[in-house]
Amino acid sequence: MQHSLLSPVIQAATVPARRFLVLFLPTWPTDFLKRHDGQLKAPLALYERIKGGLRLVAVDAEAAGKGLSVGQNLADARAMVPELTVREIDRPMLEAAFADFADWHSNASPLVAVMTDIAGSGDLVLDITGVAHLFTGERAMLAMLLTRLRDLGYTVCGAVAPTIGAAWAVSHFSRSQVVGPAALEPMLDPLPVAALRLSSAQISALTQMGLKSAGQLRLRERKGLQARFGVALLQRLDQAYGVLEERMTPRLPLAERHAERRFADPIGLMDDVLMTTHDLAIQLAIRLDSEGLGGQAFHLFLYRVDHKVMTLSVNSARLTRDPEHITKLFSNRSERLAGEYDAGFGIDMIRLAVSSVAPLDAVQLGAFAHGGVAEDLDRLNDRMSSRLGSLAVLKTHMVASHIPERAARLVPALVANTDQPGAGGWPQPVRPLRLLPIPEMVAINAEVPEGLPASMIWRRQSYKIEKASGPERLGAEWWRSNQRLELVPPEPPRQPEPGKKAEPPPYVPELLLFHPDAETRDYYVVEDKEGRRFWIYRHGFHRRGEPAKWYLHGIFS
Repeated sequence: MQHSLLSPVIQAATVPARRFLVLFLPTWPTDFLKRHDGQLKAPLALYERIKGGLRLVAVDAEAAGKGLSVGQNLADARAMVPELTVREIDRPMLEAAFADFADWHSNASPLVAVMTDIAGSGDLVLDITGVAHLFTGERAMLAMLLTRLRDLGYTVCGAVAPTIGAAWAVSHFSRSQVVGPAALEPMLDPLPVAALRLSSAQISALTQMGLKSAGQLRLRERKGLQARFGVALLQRLDQAYGVLEERMTPRLPLAERHAERRFADPIGLMDDVLMTTHDLAIQLAIRLDSEGLGGQAFHLFLYRVDHKVMTLSVNSARLTRDPEHITKLFSNRSERLAGEYDAGFGIDMIRLAVSSVAPLDAVQLGAFAHGGVAEDLDRLNDRMSSRLGSLAVLKTHMVASHIPERAARLVPALVANTDQPGAGGWPQPVRPLRLLPIPEMVAINAEVPEGLPASMIWRRQSYKIEKASGPERLGAEWWRSNQRLELVPPEPPRQPEPGKKAEPPPYVPELLLFHPDAETRDYYVVEDKEGRRFWIYRHGFHRRGEPAKWYLHGIFS
């Protein structure tokens, strides 16, 4: 009993406190454009049409130093700074570029998200819990991230704190630093209320009330604040001080099992990348083997020094942890890149991750392995799919239906075996290997309407039927529709002869329907005098004045 009481305490003590790092790039749009377009020179400003006027929405540091600011009229800005370079902002392009910029930071932490509370770009948050020791501490990690961004020409500030809100506030309204749990309240209290990520209307109203700092707001009576500003203000306040947990949404899915390698000197050749991939696959296989797991999806992340990430993903039909097979899949996948592969100024880090993991028992490897034909076929499908594409290699997927055109469909070969229960579970009748994409109408001659076919005309060519067997009757699948059965309308009653009583109308029962235009099919296997065998069927039944139609559905080999 004593052990059960102490266990929760011990487990809680081992759970590390969350730590978050926020990077603030106030002039990222202009810095990005100047870096990728050498013809753009400072001072640079971006404008947008707002309410019928052209106003500035982003300015670089030099333009801001000359008195320009966001929201200013473009004409006034040109008058103040005649040498100003202006461009119309392309928000979708910048947001997409910033998303790629955020992915590049996953080489520091696997959990990276873009903060869109205030602006669509400019704020990054990294969950560095359990990661900082790889950089010899949080201060060294923060300094490394800030230094490499400044070396690339970006204006950046950053902070590490126990909450996302606190890290954002410090990075925007204080100097770059690391904030410990004990220093959270003393650090946040003097900051302005705008540091809580509030709307402009809320900031203006709080300023009119004399509440200018976060500390004043924290000590204010909460019921009155909620009555006037709603729950959103209290939520931001509690998130910043750690009372309410704030979750981030990572851009890249978290891969708990991965192996990575950093390079002192960047590499660029694909052969070097594949050699490193093989080494990482061995490391990953050792870890998966120790846990008794295997994976089906493997992802290779190539981090370039020019803040871009290239991603290669491959899939396996079966669970695997064989490093040779994994490396071969990436080798085949790389052949599809052809001229698209571009290492830029070099690759300084490679990460191999695995997802879709499941238990996998140990298997015999070496001379006495007996994997069987099925495993070899799956490996062949994996290699062809990685080289040609998943949609280029297909397999037959059985469906629980007795309608021939519904009984099977093509799916990618990498898809797991998902045959429907009952599909192929009963004795299968004779079927041709080749079905026509669409049944083609044929002309049939028979001795009697319901008898066996005697001759057939298909595509203007006549075939003399020597042998025939059948019929095999297939009805429509009534469970696919909720409509009622549509019976053959009865013949109209004959006019009674003079002096005789009229006949009563025939009885028509009420039955459920499968489909209004789905009629019974009678299939026949027929063979002509030259030995060619066809699979034909009669659609529906013969009616007075309306003979049934015949179709050719398949050809036997």
